Amino acid sequence: MCFPLLGDSCVYVAGFGAVTESCGIVKESHGCKDVFVSESHLTLAFSDRLESWDLQKVEKTPTWSMELNKESSDSPLNLPLLPGGYIATKAPLYRSLSPHLKAKSVAVSAEHVMLLSATGAVYTWGLGSHGQLGHGVLTSEEKPRAVEALWGMPMVCVATGGWHSVCISGSSSTEETQEGDKHEEVFISIQAFPALLDVSPSCEIMAVSCGSRHTAAVTTTGDLYTCGWGDYGQLGHPTLKSTDEPQLVEFFKKQQMRVVDVVCGAWNTFVAVVEERVA
Repeated sequence: MCFPLLGDSCVYVAGFGAVTESCGIVKESHGCKDVFVSESHLTLAFSDRLESWDLQKVEKTPTWSMELNKESSDSPLNLPLLPGGYIATKAPLYRSLSPHLKAKSVAVSAEHVMLLSATGAVYTWGLGSHGQLGHGVLTSEEKPRAVEALWGMPMVCVATGGWHSVCISGSSSTEETQEGDKHEEVFISIQAFPALLDVSPSCEIMAVSCGSRHTAAVTTTGDLYTCGWGDYGQLGHPTLKSTDEPQLVEFFKKQQMRVVDVVCGAWNTFVAVVEERVA
């Protein structure tokens, strides 16, 4: 992530191989405006350029770079979405997108991609063997294909996991999922059509993120709900059991904390909170 440092900004990384043996600053990141990280590459956005660095090698030059013209640099970036394309997790790192898609945001996993258009339509492509594309079949797609089951229901947010996808609708802010990442012991249920993920009691979702096999969602009331695989404690519940249904993480309520955002790693979950003031 980017953190301010003496009026500048930089990236701190840990656990990404040879770039830093321990947690430290990426020297080439000073002045960055945004960052996108995959298992193999770190992409940095500056006011005038983009750079992707190989995390497994110590190199003096980026693996890929692109200059930004004034028109592009004046518009805020939304990595991994870039002017005219997006950053993939594998080479080739830069993939072009048709302007007809009117991309608003892009979510990428190791094997599939979700695109949210300016109209709220959702497009998916890539590996589809677990139903994560939401087209009703388990085949892969080479090019962006609209998720027909979501037509007429504008979305405002998309997220991808290892074998599943999630989006939030704009009309009622309810969460939609495109592959039931339902895990009990070693059983995983494949769900190839989008289905409503029922959060009870009924509430509005304002943020969602996916891990490799789990999902976390934040409500407008500041609660965190998680579901999916829980073997590593990534769901935040007292046990390591997996769950098919979203369950409230009680810890934050007990600590009088309001959850404002969530970001899932492959096997962990990071939560941003604020303290609730007691009148």
